[in-house]
Amino acid sequence: MKTPWTRRALLTGAAAAGTTIIVKPVRAADFTFIQYHNQSDTSTLHKNLVAMWEAIRRETNGRVETTVYAENNKLAAGDPAALKMLIAGEIQFFTLMGGIIGTVVPMAEVQQVPFAFRSAAEAHKAIDSPLGAYMGEEMAAKGMYLFPVAGFDNGMRQVTTVARPVNTPADLAGVTFQAFGAEPVTTSANLIYDSLKSGKVGAQENPLAILENFRIYEVVKYVSMTNHMWSGFNQMAHLATWRGLSENIKEVITRNVTTYVRQQRIDQGNVNASLRDRFAAAGLIFNEVDQAPFRARLANVYATWKDKLGSKCWTLLEAEVGKLG
Repeated sequence: MKTPWTRRALLTGAAAAGTTIIVKPVRAADFTFIQYHNQSDTSTLHKNLVAMWEAIRRETNGRVETTVYAENNKLAAGDPAALKMLIAGEIQFFTLMGGIIGTVVPMAEVQQVPFAFRSAAEAHKAIDSPLGAYMGEEMAAKGMYLFPVAGFDNGMRQVTTVARPVNTPADLAGVTFQAFGAEPVTTSANLIYDSLKSGKVGAQENPLAILENFRIYEVVKYVSMTNHMWSGFNQMAHLATWRGLSENIKEVITRNVTTYVRQQRIDQGNVNASLRDRFAAAGLIFNEVDQAPFRARLANVYATWKDKLGSKCWTLLEAEVGKLG
């Protein structure tokens, strides 16, 4: 009597004879990209970029492979050189602050208008708005693609001082901020510690994470929460490379950029909040600062910024943050 060939019989026979599993292979990458950024490999930016590109690799079944390089792969000339590489297509993706993008697209410096944004959350809202879309249009004319939700976060810049806290514009006289009759000194981040310790400067302004990364908390006493400028990193692509991708690949990348930008903003906010608690416990003295007196003295500064950025950009900015000047 013949035994009927049932699915159960076949599976049982396979188990007895030893199982062979056939797995559909992941296809070789159709696109191999490079992503630069200027932060350390321990930063929330790096961690989220790595996770983002891994998610994209999985969703595209390996068609898109991207290597993320922290600190611009140790590029000697830093951000300006990396920006030139992006525009030339030597790298395909890059994150950068608006101030340096502004060397090619002047209106991108809108992200660095002093006291325009009261918080990181307000900055995020503004750069995700028509203001950001306009910035993208201007960047496209120079060979760059700006993602619809592009602004990874660094945090709001705060003033840290050696001798006294900052509560009013008068407290900045002779310390920093050219707009208030001060004496600014520009130096690279890794030289800030020595400049403060030697007395060459009496203050510095950066997000709290910079205090941690370069041990600046060891040589300052006061942290005045001025929130005078937002600091962040815009996710960009080489325009021709971007336009050459299929719509489904672009959709996967865009959706994941949005997801991980928003996650990194949360992560970085948590980092800056935890650093405040840690620095306070270590003896640094924090004070909140009312922005109104500073804004009141910026009328002429804002007039200059408006001329520089253009009326369209300025209108879009004020639509998000209110009247400036």
